[in-house]
Amino acid sequence: MTPANKGRLIAAFAFPLFLLNASPAHAAPGAIATAPAATVMDHISIEVTGSGSPIFLIPGLASPRATWDGVVPELAKTHRVYLVQVNGFGGDAPGANLTPGILDGVVADLDGYIAKNNIKGAAIVGHSMGGLVGLMFAKAHPDHVSRLMIVDSLPFFGMLFGPTATVAMVEPQGKAMRDQMAAAYGKPADAAGAEATANRLALKPESRAKVKAWAMAADPRVSGEAVYEDLTTDLRPDLAGIKTPITLVYPWAETGPTKAMADPLYRGAYAAAPNVTFVDVGDSAHFVMLDQPAVFGAALKRFADAK
Repeated sequence: MTPANKGRLIAAFAFPLFLLNASPAHAAPGAIATAPAATVMDHISIEVTGSGSPIFLIPGLASPRATWDGVVPELAKTHRVYLVQVNGFGGDAPGANLTPGILDGVVADLDGYIAKNNIKGAAIVGHSMGGLVGLMFAKAHPDHVSRLMIVDSLPFFGMLFGPTATVAMVEPQGKAMRDQMAAAYGKPADAAGAEATANRLALKPESRAKVKAWAMAADPRVSGEAVYEDLTTDLRPDLAGIKTPITLVYPWAETGPTKAMADPLYRGAYAAAPNVTFVDVGDSAHFVMLDQPAVFGAALKRFADAK
């Protein structure tokens, strides 16, 4: 790969995963409480709809459960759908997510909920940071997940900087990003920054409008800590031991990252996992479910219906 193409690849993938230029405003004190129907825990809340076999949907960084609005109505016809939202996103109060340990806390809350409600054979779908959480869950609690769909996420973000990248190498950048994002708390929303972010996360104007609004509603203190934890989590050494079947959905577009760039990145990243099905979705950016709802919905339905 030429240096120019490598730089393009890093720019194209790094921005979607971590909202590098966004400085969303915090929710006003007392604003937007979690819906009464939701079960609220330390790190997440969960809303439930539909009936049938269980499937959990986990959105990504700074994203609310509304990420899945386009696919839930159809999915809920044949499945019990559990919609996860990280506290501090979607305008919700941050709960325990103002201290380190967000990702581990999400995994623990999710497992506790599954155990308490005696949920058997759950499928888990995670987008971006939610995909990393899903992978962490499959590693820690393999008996509580039947299969996993990861939507545009990597087992270690730092691999974009080169095959020799380590957590120690990227940690200083992670700390700087965390601190910069957290410093935006209490300041006016950076609408221009959120819009620039959205334009890289999604291709369609209507998709971009949603992503912009979501970024501006998230608590930047939570987003900053989540960015740091995401950046410094490396699950590559654990992939070979994760036996849970994985469906990896990843985007590409002629405007970049192209299919020729995306294929080797994602397929190489998950090569060590013993049971992976790859699904590439063209003419799409990071928010695959917004840019290509029909294609993504069909892939999700196949995944959810699998025995």
